[in-house]
Amino acid sequence: MKLNKILMGVAFSSLILNGAVYAATSFDSAQKKQIESVVHDYLLSNPEVLVKSLDLYQQKQIDQTQQTFKKIQDTSPKYANRLFHQATDPIAGNPNGTITVVQFADYQCPHCIEMTPVIDNLIKKNKNVRVVFKEFPIRGPISELASKAALAAQKQGKYYQFHNALMASKVEPLTEAAIFDIAKSAGLNIDQLKKDMNDQAILAQITTNYQLAKDMELMWTPVIFIAKSNVSPSSKSTEIMFIPGQVNESQLADVINKMN
Repeated sequence: MKLNKILMGVAFSSLILNGAVYAATSFDSAQKKQIESVVHDYLLSNPEVLVKSLDLYQQKQIDQTQQTFKKIQDTSPKYANRLFHQATDPIAGNPNGTITVVQFADYQCPHCIEMTPVIDNLIKKNKNVRVVFKEFPIRGPISELASKAALAAQKQGKYYQFHNALMASKVEPLTEAAIFDIAKSAGLNIDQLKKDMNDQAILAQITTNYQLAKDMELMWTPVIFIAKSNVSPSSKSTEIMFIPGQVNESQLADVINKMN
């Protein structure tokens, strides 16, 4: 019985460490099989142990996520200028609106796609809102190509139109050909668009967004920040609302109303 407990403890450790114990010890094949057999039999007889372990692991993940969100919220004023006042960022809505919504998004992110009509309705219904778009292509080369095309479309005065068309396209998976087809339907000059996409300033803008996201520990999309448009690094963290994911129209409106 004592040996079984020792073996069981070693085996559970190996499970938690993803096999690190096996790699770090001199157990032979027979001993490994014996350990696995003990664990198997024990879990069959005591399934609540596994359930408890999974619950603890899940809680640990939740706690870590909450700590990350709290850190982002607490440090957000430090990044206020880079979030809300980056001159090259595309803007929709009222450029002089007293409330600013900043959105990090990727054109292949399903939640970003679902957020698009929410943002669009917000712009249509609230004439006091300024929306800043942060191109954050984290889903591979096609996402980056789409972001370059969107920023290039800004040079033709059609960023928001093209942005919405890309999000609404439902082309899956998104391809280079589809991006230019959507651009053509949005009324863009494709030859000019392709030329503008090669502008180093566009790549630099995407790189700047990547760096900001890295500094803030943002690793997903969509991400939204909301504050009064005159927000600054001297503002309190409570003056900036951080939304770490998708919300519906009512939830977004509630947050904005609280800012007024």
